[in-house]
Amino acid sequence: MHYGRLRLQSRYLLSPLAGFTTLPFRRIVRRIGSVGLATTDLVNARALLARSERTMQMVESHPEDRPFAVQIFGSEPSVMADAARLLVELGVDSIDINMGCPVNRIAGAGAGAGLMCSTSSTVSLVQHVVEAVPVPVTVKMRLGWDAHNLTAPFFAREFEQVGIAAVAIHGRTREQGFSGSVSLPGIRAVVQAVQRIPVVGNGDVRNVADAARMLRETGCHAVSIGRAALANPWIFRQLVQWEETGQFAPAGTFDERLELMLCQYQFLAERYGPERAIVLFRKMAHWYLKGMRVRRKLRGDFQSASTITELQTLLDQIRSEGPVDGNRSGILTDAEIPVPKGPNAQW
Repeated sequence: MHYGRLRLQSRYLLSPLAGFTTLPFRRIVRRIGSVGLATTDLVNARALLARSERTMQMVESHPEDRPFAVQIFGSEPSVMADAARLLVELGVDSIDINMGCPVNRIAGAGAGAGLMCSTSSTVSLVQHVVEAVPVPVTVKMRLGWDAHNLTAPFFAREFEQVGIAAVAIHGRTREQGFSGSVSLPGIRAVVQAVQRIPVVGNGDVRNVADAARMLRETGCHAVSIGRAALANPWIFRQLVQWEETGQFAPAGTFDERLELMLCQYQFLAERYGPERAIVLFRKMAHWYLKGMRVRRKLRGDFQSASTITELQTLLDQIRSEGPVDGNRSGILTDAEIPVPKGPNAQW
């Protein structure tokens, strides 16, 4: 699997997820292995050029975190191109342009999925970014704005002509948000629209069987996985094992997940200090603990911890109690990771 001259380690990629695909989590999935490419949470191009503290933290990397991509969003060609140049100076391996975010404050401002409402201006913006940098540039988009405007095949053809290295397709429209099911025929139409560049399928891939179906029914060249990796960071390794042997090992046991969770917390503590790390880690810890089948009350108590003493007490209790179903050394039941609900305009 290649993005231009950039060779990826596998065709299974970590999707950008707001608030989750942070450097500590990317390092965790790298250590487990078999991630082809990991991409940051979407980054505001203007905020990047202003070098705001929060934005610069979002684009931090580590020697373990390779190859590494940053996803940027914006609606102004010159700003997006300048942001891309800055990212090259910072050492990124690839740059991804967000054309899929359905959140109203982004799409409504003409960025994210809002770019799918234009044609020539959007192609021009993408071309500006491609021509500004020597690294591969990719685009992640949806099938279109709504069911009457399925423009992804058109954009994919046009982007290929201006030098995009790959396109990733979330198989829903902006109007759908995360409701309904991903359209595999819609993704296949994008695959058939291009001649040379790889197409990455995305959406509703919860396990190996879902990824196998997407590859089989769409003909896509790679699969990008988001929420499923929160509950099962082993999914990339499982996919490569399945591809190579037809079989795959189960995801981590309760104790293995606990050690992984503590490792990710330690990465945060090294960067921000122990107590600040506790606050920053709560969001991600919730999904670790849910995947570990820790009882609900104990998961809730963990979200209130604010000191090292409280954290240690809760970890001791979690370690002692184990999972509410399954067993400490066996296979745990799957945890369901919810997606945003309600009208897009309220997100």
